[in-house]
Amino acid sequence: MPLSWYLYLAAGLFALGLFGAVARKNAVAILMSVELMLNAVNINIVAFWRYLAPAEIGGQIFAIMVFAVAAAEVAVGLALFISIYNSRKTIAADEINLMKW
Repeated sequence: MPLSWYLYLAAGLFALGLFGAVARKNAVAILMSVELMLNAVNINIVAFWRYLAPAEIGGQIFAIMVFAVAAAEVAVGLALFISIYNSRKTIAADEINLMKW
């Protein structure tokens, strides 16, 4: 399978995630869209690793780091959204204005 197919798949996933992050109002849906974009990044990292330097382990390490960052982001994000939902009874992104003056 050529490298370009992986890049097209990753570009499609990233575009879909970007659209979801921009168009959705639900904070959990936005978080899921960011996860989709991170998975697109992982596809790119693993595809380039496989085609450019398969003998080295750098691509796999970067992918594991992206997985760790994604897991931490989800944990912190869901904790924040649960806290916001308990206090405001909504998780709509346009109604969460805690940081505004």
